[in-house]
Amino acid sequence: MDWSIFIVFMAASCTAAATGSLFPPDEWYRTLNKPTWTPPDWAFPLTWVTLYILSSIAATLIAAQSGVGLALAFWAFQIAANTLWSPVFFGLKRIKAAMLALVVLWVAVAGTLVTFWMVDAIAGALMIPYLIWVSIAGALNWWILQNNPQEVAANP
Repeated sequence: MDWSIFIVFMAASCTAAATGSLFPPDEWYRTLNKPTWTPPDWAFPLTWVTLYILSSIAATLIAAQSGVGLALAFWAFQIAANTLWSPVFFGLKRIKAAMLALVVLWVAVAGTLVTFWMVDAIAGALMIPYLIWVSIAGALNWWILQNNPQEVAANP
C-alpha cells in the first residue's frame, strides 16, 4: 500500500470529519424525539473514524489500479456529500433537507462500493460497513423526521 496516497485520502476524510466536529449534537438534538435504538453520542465519532480509515484504505487500493477514474470520482463524490449532513441537520436544524443529504450520501457510497468492487473485491468489501452505517443514519434521520413534526414545521 502506498502510504503517501493513503495520507491524501485520509486528509480528505479529515476535512469531511471537520464539519461533524464543527456541528456536534447540541441541546436541540437532545430534546428531539428519537428511537430507542439511537446509538449513544460517543459511538458516532468512533464509528466515523473507523469508516474513514477503511474507505481511505479502499481508495488507496483502487488508486493503484489503472482505468479507475469512475471509481475514484465516486469516492470524491461520497466524501463531498459526507460534509453536508452535520451542518444541515445540527447547524441549520433542517431535518428534511438532512434526509435528502443522506439519500445523496447513500447513493454516493453505494456507487463507490459497486465501482470499487468491480476493480478490487477487497476494496469494495471495505466499503460495506460505511454503507451499513449510512443506512442506519438514514433510518434514524427518517424516524426523527416522522416523529418530530413540530421541528419540521418550525424548520422546513
